[in-house]
Amino acid sequence: MSSTDLPTRLARARFRAWHRGTREADYMIGGFFDRYHAAWDTEELEWFEALLDEDDVDVMAWALGTLPVPARFAGTQIAAMQKLDYVSI
Repeated sequence: MSSTDLPTRLARARFRAWHRGTREADYMIGGFFDRYHAAWDTEELEWFEALLDEDDVDVMAWALGTLPVPARFAGTQIAAMQKLDYVSI
């Protein structure tokens, strides 16, 4: 997709992040989106879109550090997700 699609993709990602199916996943994934999306470039948005395709229990386990993060998701974004204070969100 071209960069002109970025606002549409961000809106879609926001909706998907906040409508996961459980309140816990909504707060974790949606809260992460709200905190960081404004600074994302296309590559970082692509990472997040791929993350949204994963099962919530896996994403939450990676964020909480109870399961190892797969190589395709390892990096600065998952590290930021692991450091986010979900209680204050």
